[in-house]
Amino acid sequence: MERTPRSRIKGMLRQIFLRSKERANALKKTQYCCSKCGIKASVKKGAVVKMEVDHVDGIDVWDEIMTLIEDKLLCVGHPEKLQALCRDCHQEKTDAGI
Repeated sequence: MERTPRSRIKGMLRQIFLRSKERANALKKTQYCCSKCGIKASVKKGAVVKMEVDHVDGIDVWDEIMTLIEDKLLCVGHPEKLQALCRDCHQEKTDAGI
């Protein structure tokens, strides 16, 4: 069976971060200015300045994150741990805390 490539998982996680309230709050906190040089974000023609949000401590646990996603969410190598359920049965199981 095919599996989801780690690059695709990482890309999806990046999209979650790009749309997160935490990222938006980091930009608002600095009023859309660079924390290092102070330049302000701009969309002015000829002077476009884009802001990015950086993790101060970096992310040094990508392998652990990927392994957790593959093992617990995608069940890579263990297709028997996944089952198809109708919406009602899935909700019933979720409500029961199973």
